[in-house]
Amino acid sequence: MVQLYGKHLSRGEFEALSGASGHAAGVRLVELVEGVERGMRMLEFRSGTGLRFTVLVDRAMDIAECDYRGQGIGWHSPAGFRAPTLHDYEGEGGLGWMRSFSGLMVTCGLDHILFMNETDTASYHYGPRQTASHSLHGRVGTIPARLTGYGERWEGDELILWAEGVVTQGAVFAEHLELHRRIEITVGTNDIRLSDRVVNRGFYRTPHMFCYHINVGHPLLDEGARYVAPIHDVVWAAHADSYDAQGVGYRDMPGPQMNFHEQVWQHDMAADAEGRVPVALVNDRLGLGFMVTTRKDQFPCQYEWQNLQAGQYAIGIEPSSHHVLGNQAARDRGEMIWLEHGDARSYDTVFSILPDADAVAEAEARIRAISDQPDQAYPATSGHFRALEGRE
Repeated sequence: MVQLYGKHLSRGEFEALSGASGHAAGVRLVELVEGVERGMRMLEFRSGTGLRFTVLVDRAMDIAECDYRGQGIGWHSPAGFRAPTLHDYEGEGGLGWMRSFSGLMVTCGLDHILFMNETDTASYHYGPRQTASHSLHGRVGTIPARLTGYGERWEGDELILWAEGVVTQGAVFAEHLELHRRIEITVGTNDIRLSDRVVNRGFYRTPHMFCYHINVGHPLLDEGARYVAPIHDVVWAAHADSYDAQGVGYRDMPGPQMNFHEQVWQHDMAADAEGRVPVALVNDRLGLGFMVTTRKDQFPCQYEWQNLQAGQYAIGIEPSSHHVLGNQAARDRGEMIWLEHGDARSYDTVFSILPDADAVAEAEARIRAISDQPDQAYPATSGHFRALEGRE
């Protein structure tokens, strides 16, 4: 049944209300025409509950805007939603990625994540290039997708909005990887389902790394907002040598700060009996929350990013295929994912709006039932980067 406006509606009852489903919910393709966004294709989803989000087809089908009943969830940075034609991947010493960094979700990969790194490319058997120079967080996030379909479909009395596409990252004498992405939401719900499959289409043995930079902004992020997660161990903090100097711990968020230096943590999360890891940011004043649910066997690592600088105010939930140690460390530790021709990895994630205080309380109880998180704002870091098992 479609749950809308306080009613449970059959397909016939829903269709009797209007000549098109767009009066309540839908997905449509538009083109952006102004400023740095000019020329990009965008899909706009409305689920009928007050949840609206947009998908940038020409930026890896990443989720850009997200709001619930007029309240912002997704982050808007000063860079804006920049068209890929303006992007210089190798610019600014590998930090050019920062000029295209905005939105609820930015995908990192497909063969590199994290900071700049130079790695061996012997597996590509091309003498003139012995190494590859990787810029911050990889190439995929600014590659346009081939949109293979979008629309609405009925499954019995449920109406599902969907879109899917393929993003190709490839070069001669180098990687040939594809990201197959599908995004769905059932009308009358607040759960965005993201299904990704990364495939090696090439015939070279190719490294694969993958991460979602999921960025929450104001007003969900505000003074008093809380990071809630089933933290088994606080592994690492980038600012460990000055742990409390900025007066901001991992758990409770302040308002925007002046001259704030980003803080990054790696947490080892516990999973529930089905292997799922839910992580949330909740705002008790608004009675609103946002939760990301991943699978531990797909994303064994999780980072927390705090950019609380005034004018750039954001917090990031970042599920990752690898430790924060980076590309070369993954190789040295035998934890790099190597894909042969036809090999693939799948990633199944749910983004959930927690629309009221009861939903926030329920999500928090679910998370705490998996593992209690540290009570202290500055828990000691263990430095224990556990072995990532099951990697080839």
